[in-house]
Amino acid sequence: MRIAVVGSGYVGLVSGACFADFGHEVTCIDSDAAKIAALKNGIMPIYEPGLDQIVAKNSAAKRLLFTTELGSAVSRADAVFIAVGTPSRRGDGHADLSYVHTVAREIAQNVRNFTVVITKSTVPVGTGDEVERIIRETNPQADVAVVSNPEFLREGAAIEDFKRPDRIVIGIEDERARAVMTEVYRPLYLNKAPLLFTARRTSELIKYAANAFLAMKITFINEIADLCEAVGSDVQDVAHGIGLDNRIGGKFLHAGPGYGGSCFPKDTLALVKTAQDHGSPLRLIEATVAINDQRKRAMARKVARAIGADIRGKTVALLGLTFKPNTDDMRESPAISIIQGLQDGGAKVRAFDPEGMEQAKACVSDVTYGADPYTIAEGADALVLVTEWDAFRALDFPRLRSLMNDPLFVDLRNVYRRELIARHGFRYVSIGRPKEDIPVALSTAAE
Repeated sequence: MRIAVVGSGYVGLVSGACFADFGHEVTCIDSDAAKIAALKNGIMPIYEPGLDQIVAKNSAAKRLLFTTELGSAVSRADAVFIAVGTPSRRGDGHADLSYVHTVAREIAQNVRNFTVVITKSTVPVGTGDEVERIIRETNPQADVAVVSNPEFLREGAAIEDFKRPDRIVIGIEDERARAVMTEVYRPLYLNKAPLLFTARRTSELIKYAANAFLAMKITFINEIADLCEAVGSDVQDVAHGIGLDNRIGGKFLHAGPGYGGSCFPKDTLALVKTAQDHGSPLRLIEATVAINDQRKRAMARKVARAIGADIRGKTVALLGLTFKPNTDDMRESPAISIIQGLQDGGAKVRAFDPEGMEQAKACVSDVTYGADPYTIAEGADALVLVTEWDAFRALDFPRLRSLMNDPLFVDLRNVYRRELIARHGFRYVSIGRPKEDIPVALSTAAE
C-alpha cells in the first residue's frame, strides 16, 4: 500500500520505518527541512535502538522516502497517518491540537481518490469528529474516512512494540476503512496481532485510559514505597508479592522518583481536563498527577537529607538524566526537578547520561557534564543514580570510593542492594527499603 505519514518525530518516524519494513511504500513528511535533510543522510532526530538500521535499509530499498512536500505524497496515498505533536497547551493543560487541525486542512486540500486519514497522535475524545469536520469544510468533495489508531510504543522498545504489539486499536465510523486498515496491518498476521475495531471515540479514550492506568500504577507503588520506609518493609518484595497475582501483574510496579516522558504527564493531564469539561471528574487521575509532581520535587529533598542539614557548596553527581533508559528524551524527566531542587539548596550539580546530555542542556542550566560516571564522581559529596541505564548496573565502587569526597550513594532506582554497597565503604540510601536505623531483625528479613 501507499502510505503517507505526516510528522517525522518519535511516533511518525518509528511508524513509517516499520510500515516500510513490512513492505509498504511509505513517505514521511515533516515541515522541518533540516530534519528531513538529516533523515535523507541517515541522521536520526531521536535516539531509539535499532531505528537507524531500519531507516537505512528501507531508504536504500526505496520503500521509505522523506520530504517536506505534503501535497504530492498525500495525493498518491491510500492511507495518511497524522503523527504530529499534541503537547499540553500552555496555561490550561488541555492537549494542543493546533498541529493536528493544520495538517487536516492540508490533507483536505490534496486528497484525490478515496483516502483513509488516520490519527496516530494521542488526541482527546472527539478529535476524530473535528478532523472530519475540518476536512469536509475545507474540501466538500474529499472522499475520506477518518480513523483513530492510537500508538502504544514504549520509548527504548518502540520497534519491538510496533512489530509485536499486544493489540492494535482501530476506531472507525466508515466501514470502508476496515478493509484498508486490515491491509495496512496484514503483515503482522503471522504474529497473530489482535486488531480491535471499535467506534472512533472509544478508540481515542482507550489510549488515554491505558496511559492513565499505568501512571496510576507507578504512583501507587511509589506511595507504598514511602510506607515501606516508614515501617521497615522492602517495596521490591511487596511489589513482587502483589505482582504474582495475575489480576495485578508485576509490570510498572518499580518504585522510583516518579514518571516522566512525552506521554504520561501530558496524557494524564489532558484526560483530567477532558473529564472536567464533561462534568465527569476523574479523582484518582487528578490525585495521580498531583502526587507525581510532588514526588519528583521530593527526591531532591531526599538527596539533601542524605547529605546532611546544609547542602550549600556540596557537589552532587547524577547518574542519568533522561526519564528512562534507552532514550534521549528529557521531557518531564524527574532529573529536572531533582537538579533544580539541589541547586535551590545551594548545591553544585554534575551529571552524566549516555544519550541525554545534549537534550538536558535545553532543560537545565549550571550543570557540569562529564564523560563517564568516574569523571563526575571526582570530589563529589554524593553520587545519585537517577536513570537505570545498563551502563550504571556494574559500577566500579572501589574506584568511585577513591574519587569521592564523601562515599554516599543514593539509588533512586533500587538497582543495588545495601550490603554490596556497604562492603565498599559507602553509605547507601534507596527507595522503599528499611532505613539503616530499622531494627536488625527487620532489616535482615527485608534485605
